[in-house]
Amino acid sequence: MRHRRGTDLAIILSELVAAGIEKIGLVLAPGDRPAYEALLGAFSGQLTYLEQPQPLGYGHAVLCGREFVGGDSFLLQVCDHLYVSRSEKSCTSQLLEIGESEACALSAVQATHESLLRFYGTVAGSLVPGHSGLYQIESVIEKPTPTLAEQQCVVPGLRSAHYLCFFGMHLLPPAVFALLEEDLARAQGGRIGLTPALARLAQREKYLAAEISGRRADLEAPFGLLRAQIALGLNGAERDEVLAVLAEELAADAVARR
Repeated sequence: MRHRRGTDLAIILSELVAAGIEKIGLVLAPGDRPAYEALLGAFSGQLTYLEQPQPLGYGHAVLCGREFVGGDSFLLQVCDHLYVSRSEKSCTSQLLEIGESEACALSAVQATHESLLRFYGTVAGSLVPGHSGLYQIESVIEKPTPTLAEQQCVVPGLRSAHYLCFFGMHLLPPAVFALLEEDLARAQGGRIGLTPALARLAQREKYLAAEISGRRADLEAPFGLLRAQIALGLNGAERDEVLAVLAEELAADAVARR
């Protein structure tokens, strides 16, 4: 599992470095550092390992990066997603470019069918005038039911039964750490997520959502690794070869089932 995760991380780290990110903090569980150092040695110059002493949730993992980030805005990406761009620019580069022009909190989002809402934080908002695919976030809800999403997360212009869900990458201000501290104090030793802090952030300052030209491949979803490998293959220089392999396998399976 660690070997597979190290390979996934290498892909993510390569995209970050190519996008111009010079310093990367990787949050790990206690005892995991030696294994990842062995797998990610090529990135030793950019990586700082940050230990999460207790498994207190995703929000707490983000909070573990507070000292590393300091007083700067920062790019946050989850490590259980791979990102497949549909443009010449990587998904990370696209988000950074939008962030530079808007100079505010920014989350990448993807239109997602209601059957998958149980996996993602979902935003409600309105289209920013004159900007295709850019939305002013009004509220954020963690993994809403389809019924709740229909009541509170409808965004004009999206297909029916589709909602704007987090893509897995964010540009956030350091103010988010204070919000996470508040959540941690209220949790009294329990786990905390990131979404409640982002929901309050949307009420305090300008916070936008951007549709990226690409899609996320969630490695933790059913057949996630398989889907990610296919998506990366189809997006690469050997697309025709990958299609040929898929066609051969489908044909062989059809013959075997006769």
